[in-house]
Amino acid sequence: MTGPKTNERPGTRATLRGYHMSASKARVVLNLIRNEDVNTAREILAGTTREAADVIGKVLASAVANAVNNDAMNADELYVSAAFADEGITMKRFTPRARGRAGKIRKRACHITVIVSRLDEDRLEILRAARSAQAAASRTRRVASSRRRADQTASLNKRETAAAVAAEELENQVENEAVETDVVTEDVTTEVDAAVEETAGEETTDETVSENATEEQN
Repeated sequence: MTGPKTNERPGTRATLRGYHMSASKARVVLNLIRNEDVNTAREILAGTTREAADVIGKVLASAVANAVNNDAMNADELYVSAAFADEGITMKRFTPRARGRAGKIRKRACHITVIVSRLDEDRLEILRAARSAQAAASRTRRVASSRRRADQTASLNKRETAAAVAAEELENQVENEAVETDVVTEDVTTEVDAAVEETAGEETTDETVSENATEEQN
């Protein structure tokens, strides 16, 4: 017994017709997302480097939009129930070869179809549990990251405070040394001035004595 026909498969579909790519190349990517939920399929397509991944991603987005807008479905509860590529028109071209012969060039095209349907209850429960666990793990990572940043900030603040205190103490020490130097300089200056005055007084006394002696001789 054969399966349901292509146009009789249940679900909401989106089709891209006449895209210039061989159906075999598109089927390689379609096989990756078949029976996957929509979010997982998007992640797979985002990580695939083939050209067909971008095109199939747009077709998948169109199918999801049709399901949400036309059939009132929840986008988070959808999965890719069917994905296939049919052969399209093949344009035949020729290239000249040796001895007057012609080589065939086949420019193929394909029709890409993606059908999305609602997940059954069992798969929905599994998906919800997985998302809850992922959300809890993400919340735990965010809390740990926040605490780590807070600890780093507190440690940085402590280092900055310690550096500021050390700089202030060094500045006070320099000021105290400068004050002590000024006091010593003033003391030395006073002693030098006193010595100079004493020397000047002695010289004056000697001059006076000399003058008195000269007057006595006269």
